[in-house]
Amino acid sequence: MYWIILIGTAVASWLVSTNFSNKAKKYSQMPLGNGMTGREVAEKMLYDNDISNVTVQVTKGSLSDNYNPVHKTINLSEEVYHGNSVLAASVAAHETGHALQHRHAYAPLTLRSALVPVVSFGSKWVTWVIMGGLILMGSGASLGQPLLVAGVALYGLITVFSFVTLPVEINASQRALTWLNSVGITDASNHAAATDALKAAAYTYVVAALAALATLLYYASIAFGRRD
Repeated sequence: MYWIILIGTAVASWLVSTNFSNKAKKYSQMPLGNGMTGREVAEKMLYDNDISNVTVQVTKGSLSDNYNPVHKTINLSEEVYHGNSVLAASVAAHETGHALQHRHAYAPLTLRSALVPVVSFGSKWVTWVIMGGLILMGSGASLGQPLLVAGVALYGLITVFSFVTLPVEINASQRALTWLNSVGITDASNHAAATDALKAAAYTYVVAALAALATLLYYASIAFGRRD
């Protein structure tokens, strides 16, 4: 049953990722009516919300856009930073939405930021800990199960992080879409496209969280289901 779930989530992840890639390609070719670039959209949204301590900068990579709450930077990929498409405006506004969350101490963002150091550590070692536990359990060593349980605990933190990320991303998109529409950067001709693009991106986070949960349950079934 767990293998069916794992395979199902892997297929769902591929489908959602492919759908987002197709939507991103489609809306990156849909020009924004006023010709504003992603950088200009982000800077205007910051200005409209009285945020002056966040800078917008360009970063390498395709759709590598992110908001860094430590350095207070909105990092936009080159295609978004320089682009004047509906996709560029949507992504730029979404990342700026995170800056608004930071400004207003949005609780899920605060929690996610607090989890980052622990999750970074867990992501680095969890595979080795779980593999070690499985190998030792297979050999009958008494240390195997406790080590696997430790790995499950680490993976549990990663799973919690994935689910905490969901409201953070969804709320950032809601802030972005509301602002884009209210100031007229998107209108009746393209607002639905902006909504569609950000929804497609949100689905990738949903599937990632479900995949993490499925993997956690699989390892937990081994750790707690096999006892001498």
